[in-house]
Amino acid sequence: MIRHIVLVKFRADVPRAERTAIFADLAALGDRIDGLLATSFGANISPEGKHLGFVDGFTMDFRDAAARDAYLEDEEHKRLGARMVAALEPDDRIVVFEQIGPVHL
Repeated sequence: MIRHIVLVKFRADVPRAERTAIFADLAALGDRIDGLLATSFGANISPEGKHLGFVDGFTMDFRDAAARDAYLEDEEHKRLGARMVAALEPDDRIVVFEQIGPVHL
């Protein structure tokens, strides 16, 4: 399994309803992408204050690299990605991190 983690900095003028709509549309890609196992999104609730301005984000779990790659190449994903990027701060606005999992030590 591959966990795709995305942290974003929305512009202050982007309402919570639009942020939620963007994430919901991304989650709906699960109906299009074979191997997209789960999606989770929302605001950062950590009390540590170490978010560096990344107060929204989402995760997607893919069965394997092939499913992740299909998502990255999907035209609807590209359209939604452009919509999200247009709503973000202009600089240092997005972090993408992936890990193979689950790994239990």
